[in-house]
Amino acid sequence: MDYQDILLDVTNGVATITINRPEVYNAFRGVTCEELIDAFHKSGWDRSIGAIVLTGVGDKAFCTGGDQSIKDSSYDGRGTVGLPVEDLHTVIRDVPKPVIARVQGYAIGGGNVLATICDLTIASDKAVFGQVGPKVGSVDPGFGTAYLAQVVGEKRAREIWYLCRRYSAQDALSMGLVNAVVPHTELDAEVRRWCDEILERSPTAIAIAKRSFNAASEHIRGIGSMGFEALRLYYGTEESKEGVKAFQEKRSPEFRKFQS
Repeated sequence: MDYQDILLDVTNGVATITINRPEVYNAFRGVTCEELIDAFHKSGWDRSIGAIVLTGVGDKAFCTGGDQSIKDSSYDGRGTVGLPVEDLHTVIRDVPKPVIARVQGYAIGGGNVLATICDLTIASDKAVFGQVGPKVGSVDPGFGTAYLAQVVGEKRAREIWYLCRRYSAQDALSMGLVNAVVPHTELDAEVRRWCDEILERSPTAIAIAKRSFNAASEHIRGIGSMGFEALRLYYGTEESKEGVKAFQEKRSPEFRKFQS
């Protein structure tokens, strides 16, 4: 696959997959998701690779989720809602290598979900985390909600989704959403240190451990599958469309006038 939206680099046993859409704060479209899936498959089953790093181009954003500029009643690709996000979430969990989210800026919406799903998350002190779904007529009804609750606890997960606030890297560290926070200039060195430690460990033992961790939350895959079917129907409503229109028109949405 010739990549348009991502970059893939393999150096000294580490694959770095970088979302390359800085003009939209590394938001993803259908093509982006397909390329990410392909890169994870290539990296995840390459025996010469011991760890995978997921990040975004530039200093502003790790990823800000689905590209709202192309969303009407659905996105521009395959899958239940026009984005194969279910497949992307699945491959991140299923590859037998640790996946590290390198978060240097905004990890918002679907980007926040990606950071949550990754095995480990290392953040710059300039990173910002949060959800946006209920502000733009969307939600992640699988790993982005149910698994998030396992990571940060029920009360905090509900706060994140219901209020759509922004959280600093230190806030994210205190709630267990990230593993480490370092000065922005030290982020790459810190990520490399973690990768080097992983490369010194038994890859088979790590693969078994990852599958064991995943087994405890595998039922969420089924919840997500059902939830995305509901999300597809929701995207066709005027209430959801109002979120997209308001975002594009840079105004506050008026959801309640469309509530059935």
